[in-house]
Amino acid sequence: MASNTKKPTSIIVASTIIVAVVVWLAFAAAGDNKSYYVTISELQGMGNKAYTRHLRVAGNVQPGSIQRSGGGAHFILLEQGKILPVVYQGVEPPPDTFKDDAQALAIGTYGRDGVFHATQLQAKCASKYAPAPGARPGQPATPAPAAAPTPAGATAKTASIELPPR
Repeated sequence: MASNTKKPTSIIVASTIIVAVVVWLAFAAAGDNKSYYVTISELQGMGNKAYTRHLRVAGNVQPGSIQRSGGGAHFILLEQGKILPVVYQGVEPPPDTFKDDAQALAIGTYGRDGVFHATQLQAKCASKYAPAPGARPGQPATPAPAAAPTPAGATAKTASIELPPR
C-alpha cells in the first residue's frame, strides 16, 4: 500500500516542477524580446540605461545622409531638432521605401559611441500618402467616378468604404 501513496505524490511533484519551468521560460523569453519605444530626446537623456536596453527609435531620415554599404546603411534620423546617427546591419537590406525624408523606425541598441546600432529597419514613404496637388483637406484626392445610369425599375447598389480618421 505504501507504493500506491508514493505514485500520486511523485506525479504531483513532477507536474509542479514542469509547470514552474515552463512559466520561468515564458517570462525569460518575454524579457529578452521586449524593446522600448523612445524618442531621440528621451534616448539622449536616459543616461546609462540607454546602453543596456533593446530600443525602438523613430524619426525622419535626414536628406543626403544615407550611405549604403553592402546590405547595411549609415544614416541620420531627425526628430524635433535632435539628430541621431544610425548604423544599420541587419539580415535583410533596407526596405525600398527607405529614402531621404522617409519616416523610419530603427530597432536595436544605443552604443556608448553615440551611434544607434540597428538590427531591424522599417520605413514609410511620406509622399506616397500625401494628397494629390490641388486637393482640399477632407476631400478625396481624385474625383469619384460618375455613376452609371440604371435601367427603369432597377435599383442601384453601391458599396461604401469608410477610412479611419487621420
